[in-house]
Amino acid sequence: MTVIKFQLEPLTCPSCIKKIEGKVGKMDGVEEVKVLFNSSKVKVDYDEGQVAPEELKSVIEKLGYPVVA
Repeated sequence: MTVIKFQLEPLTCPSCIKKIEGKVGKMDGVEEVKVLFNSSKVKVDYDEGQVAPEELKSVIEKLGYPVVA
């Protein structure tokens, strides 16, 4: 398993957590997703043979949560 962390723009509501964790958590190759509301960070444990970091980032951004470089 590989771990990647994304810094998001500030999250505005706790329901954002469920939205991100639910969608990313259903992706093939994703073992665990943890969203930290106070710091607006997303930690993903994933199998790099099944999913690429760019795909994870894309799904998060399509949900409406920009990833900060």
